[in-house]
Amino acid sequence: MSVRAYRGIQRRKCRQIHVGKVAVGGDAPISVQTMTNTLTADVSATVAQIRKAEEAGVDIVRVSCPDEDSTRAMKEICKAAKVPIIADIHFHHIRAIEAAEAGAACLRINPGNIGSADRVRDVIKAAKDHGCSIRIGVNAGSLEKDLLEKYGEPCPEAMVESALGHAKILQDNDFHEFKISVKASDPFLAVASYRALAKAIDCPLHLGITEAGSLITGTVRSSIGLGALLWDGIGDTIRVSLSDDPVQEVRVGFDILKTMGLRSRGVSIVSCPSCARQGFDVIKTIKTLEERLQHITTPMSLSVLGCVVNGPGEARETDIGFTGGGVGKGHGIVFLNGEPSHRVENDDLIEHIVDLCEKKAAEIEAKNGK
Repeated sequence: MSVRAYRGIQRRKCRQIHVGKVAVGGDAPISVQTMTNTLTADVSATVAQIRKAEEAGVDIVRVSCPDEDSTRAMKEICKAAKVPIIADIHFHHIRAIEAAEAGAACLRINPGNIGSADRVRDVIKAAKDHGCSIRIGVNAGSLEKDLLEKYGEPCPEAMVESALGHAKILQDNDFHEFKISVKASDPFLAVASYRALAKAIDCPLHLGITEAGSLITGTVRSSIGLGALLWDGIGDTIRVSLSDDPVQEVRVGFDILKTMGLRSRGVSIVSCPSCARQGFDVIKTIKTLEERLQHITTPMSLSVLGCVVNGPGEARETDIGFTGGGVGKGHGIVFLNGEPSHRVENDDLIEHIVDLCEKKAAEIEAKNGK
């Protein structure tokens, strides 16, 4: 069986909605989201954080709206953002209406927590009037009391029952422009819940392992949970929840999708962990290259390996490759399009690789007519 054959993923069929200009579900690319952690009322700080996320390639940004000052700031924030903004709303239906009026592209709510049927209808009317979609956000940490009493603890059955109950409220009000998430900090609970929900409803699903933790821990947890679901073909938009800079959430999200073969953006680097055979400082070089190549958004592959054991083999599978010559050699071999091309000194390696990647990006863009 070829590599491409066993890497193929058949995405779950579902209907498509829109979060502003971003299509979610159907045959649309899986979008990457993050969430600001600034005070929303601080417009300049919030917009600055959104701008950094945009530079990292984010498709959608969520902004918390806990009070009137926040929704008042949303009008300026939505106007300044280049990507659609989701308003994160809990409990207060007036905040949801204000956010819709301010230009939010989507409202993250639980209809059952908004209050009376009249309040829910008012929020749905505001969403319809202002072209907002809605995300139903179910979380294992905040399940309804009656479901916890019924099931005894957060479990897939409780998560799905909560999600479908909220969805029915929207459907009964003839509102169908919604997606659902059933998040948990336990990746196994989240995966089981999403798998069950995917069979129960045809709306798009927003994936996430909530409160996943720090950069390393959260990346591992998210990769396990999201990777399992994406491999099943489940998921239409994702957020990697990290106790870190939102830009890191975007980078990890794209790395997960790139590894799964579901999105391509920027330079995908293959590198070795290094050992006594390395002909240059691999770890330092890779850290520097990752930062220096962030500005390149054109999809391409790069391999950087410390010696000739696996270096040539990896280099033949990437657009650009560098194989270290070994301890004390001071130079290595550059591969272009899978073939050995020329020698370069280790001291010139980083600048040379950056230059090659920039030229490759220009070549690809010219070929694609960009």
